Amino acid sequence: MLFALSDRENFKLDKKANALVAKEKIGKESVTLVAPETFMNKSGNAVAHYVKSVKAAQKLIVIYDDFNLPLGRIRISFNRSSGGHNGLESIIKAVKTQAFLRIRVGVAPENAKGNAKTPHGDEKIEKFILGEFKDDEMKEIKKVSKKAIEGIETILKEGKDKAMSVVNAG
Repeated sequence: MLFALSDRENFKLDKKANALVAKEKIGKESVTLVAPETFMNKSGNAVAHYVKSVKAAQKLIVIYDDFNLPLGRIRISFNRSSGGHNGLESIIKAVKTQAFLRIRVGVAPENAKGNAKTPHGDEKIEKFILGEFKDDEMKEIKKVSKKAIEGIETILKEGKDKAMSVVNAG
């Protein structure tokens, strides 16, 4: 998802943070994009290198995939628990607060009722997480990437409450 915000070649390896990092402007705002090069459950180590205080964490936006949401849906939230997501739990521990924004990007297939068809059991979850998207799913990922970018732009221009009301309603 971060590579939709900046060309891949703009990212440079920050060995101290163990992350790919790019400096960009989104609208009038200067932002630092950080893509940890660690296992998901160690993501907080990379984030903590750039977010040094609880106050700074309030400007943090974490974008992550969520197999509890159907493919193509996104949800923005603020100051929530990790919901069992190991990457978020690592970030919460590293920055010592859960008061930051999250953009959850759905990646699960949809069931007949329009809900996420979530895999159950460690083996099925692992296969799902490590699997590759089909071509039609990749098209949907590209569409939702645009929605996420619009959400980020709204956060930066009009604030998190406006972004949540617009994005979460759709």
